[in-house]
Amino acid sequence: MTASTLPFSEEHNIFRASARRFFEEECAPEQAAWEAAGMPSRGIWKRAGELGFLCPRLPETYGGIGADFLFSVILLEEQARSGAVAPMMSLQSDVVAPYILHYGTEEQKRHYLPRMASGECIGAIGMTEPSGGSDLQAIRTTARRDGDDYVINGQKTFISNGITADMVVLAAKTDASARGKGVSLFLVDADTKGFVRGRNLKKLGQKACDTAELFFDDMRVPARALLGGAEGRGFGQLMDRLVEERLMTAVAASAMIDRAIDMTITYTKDRKAFGSRVIDFQNSRFKLADAKTEATVLRVFLDRCIRDFMDGTLDASASAALKYWATEQQCAIIDTCVQLHGGYGYIVDYPIARMWLDGRIAKIYGGANEIMKDIIGRTL
Repeated sequence: MTASTLPFSEEHNIFRASARRFFEEECAPEQAAWEAAGMPSRGIWKRAGELGFLCPRLPETYGGIGADFLFSVILLEEQARSGAVAPMMSLQSDVVAPYILHYGTEEQKRHYLPRMASGECIGAIGMTEPSGGSDLQAIRTTARRDGDDYVINGQKTFISNGITADMVVLAAKTDASARGKGVSLFLVDADTKGFVRGRNLKKLGQKACDTAELFFDDMRVPARALLGGAEGRGFGQLMDRLVEERLMTAVAASAMIDRAIDMTITYTKDRKAFGSRVIDFQNSRFKLADAKTEATVLRVFLDRCIRDFMDGTLDASASAALKYWATEQQCAIIDTCVQLHGGYGYIVDYPIARMWLDGRIAKIYGGANEIMKDIIGRTL
């Protein structure tokens, strides 16, 4: 594990030990079964809720424990290091729930948040559409006001938790003629008439997590489903929350890098070629030295961004730079580690091969890395 400079307390360390046991003993052994099913069991969500691992940062009023941001960092690090890609708890706790907490009405908070913290209600976010993902101002899903309701039509794709979700934070155009100012967010229950789930998409990796297409056919929702009760604020809300989402993507990337390096050091010390350990070859040592150095540099940048986020000063450009750099390093270092495993690195039974498959999406979701560069470039 790359050393961190973050102010972890004894309470944090105790929480980390509990989270590690949960992921190693109750999640990692189930990954194969969940891959076969294409999704994790609902029982694991409720178990995570029982242990206080869902939405820990929520105030006690809404079912959380009032924890600080470092508790979320710990949960994501321990999940990544265990090799358990499912369930996607950070999506629930660090993406969906904060939309409701920060922008929702009191009625919306009390209706959804306690059930999300307990694992009774699984959340998803519906942004990406078949016509595009990164250009959120150009979405085509529409929400038309009709009396006391909105009528929503359109479709979404690549929606994580899309099959298991009980509710979706859904982006739609309340003003189809406008771009960003026409986007609004809705809290939509999955049992609403006109809400149709498509297929569980077959992915290159992360097969234990469900990713679905969603369709909305004259779906009628009450006006109170509008997040925060006001139209046209959705694009700003999405942009604000993407800063944290990209930060969390980098947290997971750093933890995966640490796991890959540790795993490869162990393997190259045990594996022999031409009468010597693989790690005794200069090429192996240099490759691992590069990886360790890059992991350390990334950790310094990550820790700084975490501190800035906790202080309320992390901006969109810095989070974009972090997300881009962390995921590029993640994919490059894991690829190097696959190479150092030789033929075994290509066998899916080996964790390093699964990491290679599961990690590739990180350069795409949360905003493709090309978009991250464009965000950075606009500040130059």
